[in-house]
Amino acid sequence: MITQLRGRLVEKSPTSVVIDCQGVGYLVNISLFTFGQLTDEENIQLYTHLQVREDAHTLYGFTTDLERQLFRLLIGISGIGANTARTMLSSLSPSEIGQAIQGEQVDVIQSVKGIGAKTAQRVVIELRDKIQGIVADAGIPAVSSNTNREEALSALVVLGYQTKSCVTVIDELLSMDAEMSVERLIRNALNKL
Repeated sequence: MITQLRGRLVEKSPTSVVIDCQGVGYLVNISLFTFGQLTDEENIQLYTHLQVREDAHTLYGFTTDLERQLFRLLIGISGIGANTARTMLSSLSPSEIGQAIQGEQVDVIQSVKGIGAKTAQRVVIELRDKIQGIVADAGIPAVSSNTNREEALSALVVLGYQTKSCVTVIDELLSMDAEMSVERLIRNALNKL
C-alpha cells in the first residue's frame, strides 16, 4: 500500500495534483482543504490512501494525518464513498467535521452537498465514539452537548443565516465563555455575522 508520497509537485488543481517521485508521476486526488494547505513549494509530502477496485487504483492525498484518518472513517460508513468523503473534506475542515460529530450536530454534516438527513445521522452515530481518540490526538477541543449553543444556533438559522457560519461564530464565542447565555450568544453572534 502507498501510504505517503514525497516528491516534486508537477501539476496542481483544486481536485488533484501530480507528484513526480524519482521519475514516476503519481496522480493524487485531493480535497479543497488539502489544496488550500499546499504551498507553491516545489517539493511536497502528502499522506495517501490507495483505493483498489477491479477497474481502477485511485490515490487520495492529504496534507495531515488527521484528514486521512477522517477520510478512512468516513468511507467505512455505508452510503459514503470516496468521492462523498472528499466532498465532505472539501466543504468542512477536518476539525469542523470532528467537532460536528462530537457535538452530534447532524445539521452541520447535512449541510454538505449530497449528504441527506439519514446519512448525516449515520455518520454521527457510527463515528462519535471512534472519533474521540483521533480528535484528542490532534488537539481539537472536545465539544460537549450545550443546550444554549443549540438554542442560539436554531434561532440564527431561523433568522436566515447559514448554518456553517453560525456554528463557527457560536463555537468561537463559547470558547471565550462556555457559560454564555442564549441571549448573549445570539446578540454577539449577530454582531459577527
